[in-house]
Amino acid sequence: MPDLISSGATLGLWALIGYFIGSIPSGVIIARLMGLGNLREIGSGNIGATNVLRTGSKKAAASTLALDAGKGLAAVLLALAFAAPDAAQVAGFMALIGHCFPVWLGFRGGKGVATFFGVVFGLVWPIGIAAAVTWLATAAIFRFSSLAALAASVVAPVVAFFAGFPNAFFLLLALCALIFWRHAANIRRLFDGSESKIGQK
Repeated sequence: MPDLISSGATLGLWALIGYFIGSIPSGVIIARLMGLGNLREIGSGNIGATNVLRTGSKKAAASTLALDAGKGLAAVLLALAFAAPDAAQVAGFMALIGHCFPVWLGFRGGKGVATFFGVVFGLVWPIGIAAAVTWLATAAIFRFSSLAALAASVVAPVVAFFAGFPNAFFLLLALCALIFWRHAANIRRLFDGSESKIGQK
């Protein structure tokens, strides 16, 4: 059985592993393989599933969503299997950092929503369900992917706090802050009424 607390060297190793897993640009790869062109020149230029959907390919968007979430989930589960819970938190956080700032794309990556969900489901699946339900409900009512992501990111640490998951609270709070930071432009557009709705090119 792994120790409950990892050494500094172990945490550093899992930080690197998490980063490189997260930095795999799923959307860019899928768009290329499916002949959809350069994702950077489509829609918002973002590499996430929402922008992939603007190519008109639901299959490509779904594949990107699954792979981006899978990156966060894989980083957490691997660390849980071979290290300890604190290493899993580090790996999950760095997977999100890797997605947002991938070395392969000049540190210009996505906004991290799908990877965020993968991390949350890997760490505490009930919180993942609460966040996913929040995303779906917000998206269905308001039709803004960005607003749904912001709402889901807020719900995660709130549920962790009140439902008795103190070990996950601070990580989820940090992930929430990163999601808000990456959505700064979207937040401005939501306020001025220029934000694109789901399905809008």
